[in-house]
Amino acid sequence: MSYLVPAEFATKMVDAGESKIYMSTRDTLIRAFMAGAILALAAVFAVSISVQTGSPLVGAMLFPVGFVMLYLMGFDLLTGVFVLTPLALLDKRPGVTVGGVLKNWGLVFTGNFAGALTVAFMMAFVFTYGFSTEPGPIGEKISHIGEARTLGYAQYGLAGWLTIFLRGMLCNWMVSMGVVGAMISTTVSGKTIAMWMPIMLFFYMGFEHSVVNMFLFPSAMIMGGDFSVMDYMIWNEIPTALGNLVGGLAFTGLTLYATHVKTAPKRTFG
Repeated sequence: MSYLVPAEFATKMVDAGESKIYMSTRDTLIRAFMAGAILALAAVFAVSISVQTGSPLVGAMLFPVGFVMLYLMGFDLLTGVFVLTPLALLDKRPGVTVGGVLKNWGLVFTGNFAGALTVAFMMAFVFTYGFSTEPGPIGEKISHIGEARTLGYAQYGLAGWLTIFLRGMLCNWMVSMGVVGAMISTTVSGKTIAMWMPIMLFFYMGFEHSVVNMFLFPSAMIMGGDFSVMDYMIWNEIPTALGNLVGGLAFTGLTLYATHVKTAPKRTFG
């Protein structure tokens, strides 16, 4: 059967979380690096399409190609492990500790950031012919995205910070649905369709994804974006990552676990 029912794939989610915690440091970093790099390339791809066609919808429709590729290859995003690894802790899997979960998050964050930063430098070099010319319309668009999504929030103070946090929550609600989507089918086409839908939604709606931003903002700074590293961290990456954690875990991980793994007793009548 090519489709797994929720009770089956919910158990797979817990199993996956446990396996990621026990994975070696080397493998965790390699898989996270490649995930960050591929997602960064997909972000460049989507921005390029949006600029060249004048249609953000077309860019959003095609952005999920990167997410699909990295998950089919077994690579890991921070947004995914935010959802899966705590379930292994909640399920009291042997040897799984809070420290193990946090270590996994730290390693995946490091790997994702290194991969995204590598692509940021490579693409900035390509757009500017080795930093010898202006970046052109696509590079310019990326630099303006960086300004708008840091200083644009900062001007609203706490309300702006909370807006990023909520956009981060909404983002990983959808992205984690894509992570789970990869588990509900045993065919490549089934996995792809299930992953594609929520990823397209999050990208078009402009929600905040911590790993995509690991590419966009360093890339914007390299190509002349007028904001600082602290602007990026305080007014985007930190609230985005926290929102990704809360949204993915609350809306996807815990809800699926609660109703499909720890199902409540059926009602009796009579």
